[in-house]
Amino acid sequence: MIVTITDSLHSLTRLSHYLLRLREELDRRSRATVNLRDFAERLNAAELDETYSTILRHSTELLGAERGSLLLFDEGTSELEVKATVGPHAEDAHAARIPLGEGVSGSVLSEGRALVVKDVRATGWHADKTGRSYKTDSFISFPIIIGGRKVGVLNVTDKADGGVYDEFDLDLLEMIAPQMALALERTEWHLKATRFQLLSITDPLTGLRNRRYLEERIKEEIERSKRHHFPICFMMIDIDDFKQYNDRNGHQAGDLALEIAAQCIKFALRTEDVASRYGGEEFSVLLPQTSLSKALIIAERIRRRVERSRFPDRNSQLLNSVHVSIGVSEFGPNVDTPVSLISAADQSLYIAKRRGKNCVDSYTPSALSKI
Repeated sequence: MIVTITDSLHSLTRLSHYLLRLREELDRRSRATVNLRDFAERLNAAELDETYSTILRHSTELLGAERGSLLLFDEGTSELEVKATVGPHAEDAHAARIPLGEGVSGSVLSEGRALVVKDVRATGWHADKTGRSYKTDSFISFPIIIGGRKVGVLNVTDKADGGVYDEFDLDLLEMIAPQMALALERTEWHLKATRFQLLSITDPLTGLRNRRYLEERIKEEIERSKRHHFPICFMMIDIDDFKQYNDRNGHQAGDLALEIAAQCIKFALRTEDVASRYGGEEFSVLLPQTSLSKALIIAERIRRRVERSRFPDRNSQLLNSVHVSIGVSEFGPNVDTPVSLISAADQSLYIAKRRGKNCVDSYTPSALSKI
C-alpha cells in the first residue's frame, strides 16, 4: 500500500512537471506567433538601406539573442561579407570576409545546413578565436538560401537568459527565412538598379558625371536659383595642347592624363559642386550657390593642382607640364538659361586660350564683345 502511494505521488509529480513544460511550450509558441507577425510587419516597413540591420535586429529580438551577425555571400569573390552586427564589440567584425567553406559561417553556407550548438566546448569549433568573451557556449549559424542560390548566413549567440539554443529556435528561424530571403533579394535588386543608374550617368574613363547628367542638373539649379535668388557659376576646363600630347605619347598615355586631370578637378571641389566630363579633353563644373569671386578662387585652385601634378611624359608638352585653361560664367540677367550659361563659360575659355593658355578667365559682356 505504501509503495502504491509513493508511486502515485511520483506519477503526479511527473505529470505536474509535464503539464508545466507543456504550458511553458504553449506560452513560448504563442509569443513566437505574435513575434513572427511583428517581424513581418517591421521588415515590410523597413527602408531599403536599413534592410540588413532590420533583419538582424528583429531576428535577435525574436530569439532573445544579445549578439548576432548577418553576412552576405559575394559570388564574385566566393566570400562572406559582414553586413550587420549587434552586441558587444560589434564594430570589430565589420571588416571580416570569410571564404566559402571556412569557419563556422563559411562551412554552414557551403553545406547548406543550419548548425545548432548547445555547448561549443563539446564540438571542434572555436567560438572565441579573437579573444572576445562570450556570455554562453550556445549559438546558431543559419544559411539563407533562395532557390538553391547561396545568399548569406545569420548567426545568433548569447541568449539573454543564459540558456541554450534548441530545435524550437531553429524552427523560428526557418519560419522567418522566406521573409528574410525576399527582403534581401529586394535589396539586392535595388542596389543593382542603383548601380546601373549610376553607370548611365557616369563617364567610364574618369568616373565623373557625364554630359547627360550635367545638362539635367543645370536645369534644376537654374530653376532653384530663379526661385530663391541663389548665385550659380559654371566653368569649362580644357587640357591645353591635348592633341599634341596624345599624338606624341599615344592614346593610353592620353587616357591616363584625362584620369589624372579628373582627379585634380575632383579634389579641388567642394561636396556640393558637380564635376563632369563634357567631351574629349573638356571638363565642366557646376557650382551651385557660388558667387563669381568664389568660383574664380576654385578655378585657380584647379589650374594650380593640374600644373603641379605629375603626368606621364609631361616633358613633351610646352612649359614641361600638362596644364589647363578655364572659362567661368555666372548666372545673371543675360545668362539665365542652361544654354547661355554653358555658352558664356565656353566663350570665356576661348579668351583664356587666346591669352596664352594655362590661365582662368570669366564672362563679362565687354570681354566677349571683343572676340
